[in-house]
Amino acid sequence: MIEALGGRVPRIAPTAWVHPAATVVGDVEIGPDSSVWPGAVLRGDFGAIRIGARTSVQDNAVIHSGPDALTVVGDDCIVAHLAFIEMAIVEDVCLVGVGAHVLPGAILRAGSVAASGAVLAARLEVPGGHRAQGVPARVVPSVHPDRDYVLRGAANYVRMVRRYVDAGIGSQGMDIQPSAC
Repeated sequence: MIEALGGRVPRIAPTAWVHPAATVVGDVEIGPDSSVWPGAVLRGDFGAIRIGARTSVQDNAVIHSGPDALTVVGDDCIVAHLAFIEMAIVEDVCLVGVGAHVLPGAILRAGSVAASGAVLAARLEVPGGHRAQGVPARVVPSVHPDRDYVLRGAANYVRMVRRYVDAGIGSQGMDIQPSAC
């Protein structure tokens, strides 16, 4: 479901793809070749959400913005199943693991990871090449080349969208017409 909220209208790149069981509302921008999977919710009702190019927002992930606050997820990112991001910055080539929570004010710098189940408290900053893990999350050096893993994963999701489009599932940018709320 793609919905405008007042004057806040989702902007979806022509090559981006949104599954029909996903929800995109309000001031949300989705970049080229990005994908939003079943059950995901991107709710730009209070503030803006910006999703970069080639980023996958996977099943049942929730991305929200706060009053006059921006939530950003950069290019070539993976927002895994059940992840939650609100009023935070996720730079390029980052992985937000399954069930991770990136809370208001947290920042994942380019090439960093929020490990599965991690809770990144407000104002936690994770440098590139590092991983936030645990509850509350603590920052540790990454033990393997996460950046390459994330880039391969992002590319796989771009290819997977083609299978869904060829099967007639979901819509790509220009085919999506937001309804008004």
